[in-house]
Amino acid sequence: MSKILKSPAKYVQGPDALRTLDQYLQGMGNRLLVIISPNGMKRMGDTLQSGLDGKPYELTYELFQGECSQRQIDDLTNRAKEKGSTAVIGIGGGKILDTAKAVAYEAGLRSVIIPTVASTDSPCSSLSVIYRDNGEFERYLFLNTCPDMVLADTSVIAKAPAALLAAGMGDAMATWFEARACGASGSPNQTGGQPTRAAAGLAAMCWELLQEDGPQAKKDAEAGVCSEALETIVEVNTYLSSVGFESGGLAAAHAIQKGFTIIPQLHCQYHGCKVAFCTLTQLVMEAVPKQEVDAVLRFCCDVGLPVCFSDMGYYEPDPALLCLAAEKACVPGSTVHHMPFPVTPELIYGAMLEADALGKKYRQNL
Repeated sequence: MSKILKSPAKYVQGPDALRTLDQYLQGMGNRLLVIISPNGMKRMGDTLQSGLDGKPYELTYELFQGECSQRQIDDLTNRAKEKGSTAVIGIGGGKILDTAKAVAYEAGLRSVIIPTVASTDSPCSSLSVIYRDNGEFERYLFLNTCPDMVLADTSVIAKAPAALLAAGMGDAMATWFEARACGASGSPNQTGGQPTRAAAGLAAMCWELLQEDGPQAKKDAEAGVCSEALETIVEVNTYLSSVGFESGGLAAAHAIQKGFTIIPQLHCQYHGCKVAFCTLTQLVMEAVPKQEVDAVLRFCCDVGLPVCFSDMGYYEPDPALLCLAAEKACVPGSTVHHMPFPVTPELIYGAMLEADALGKKYRQNL
């Protein structure tokens, strides 16, 4: 099996980068379909429009309706075709960006991804996570390529709630542990190939930089300061983790998180927050040394990520729902089977409970 690494054609990051968007649109044509939320339109519309005023671009704005579902993708794809769009621009959080990537794929157009938060590692990847209209996970849509361009304006991201940056760190934290598991089992990455050394290196760098700069970046985000630490973590969450997970591989943490989508009480939790707890669950399954578990617990507590169910507002977990979530995590084709040992719903269920107990105990001793 060949080694494969995928990444966006261009990655741009820096303060006020959105104001110079037109410098990076070569080859995108001039009819741009912009997918953005109503709130994002209020916050970002003027900046985007002013940066393109006087330039030969025709913008069509489509307001995101709240879920990256096939229904919405189909509606927006038809809209792009009706308008004769030459490229799709997605501006916002993970579900808007996944929708924009899917629309560009379905319509055969170029894609420009502009995250307004650093809350997930989806922006640079060549896949979209498709949900049902009720928020339950449905499937992955694997795309031919990564986005043509990803632009991260850190002036915008610094103004977003710090909890969103922390959620992105939870998503990024899983990158190394899942890539390591895939390497140990010889499992393919998300491109269907073997991980390259570069992908493994990027995944490892995620965890190293998170520990070094994550706590300070969280403090700076709370103050709205676009610091060097925040710049580092934005790159970790947005680029390193995206390329690291897709080209390094996914394992148990994200599979268990998918299982959690059937638990209504967890729907309000950010993806990265759930992934953080699921990473702890994966480490319990692996029976890693105590110091590694403690490092994850310490990091999560330092940046405000959950280490137990009560941290996620799930104060009385329903054993029946947890068992169903564990079963969903183990369906055929799930990345949980990338672990270097057989995984059963019973193993996951027990690891969830043990991770919850470890997290409660650690938090009580702070």
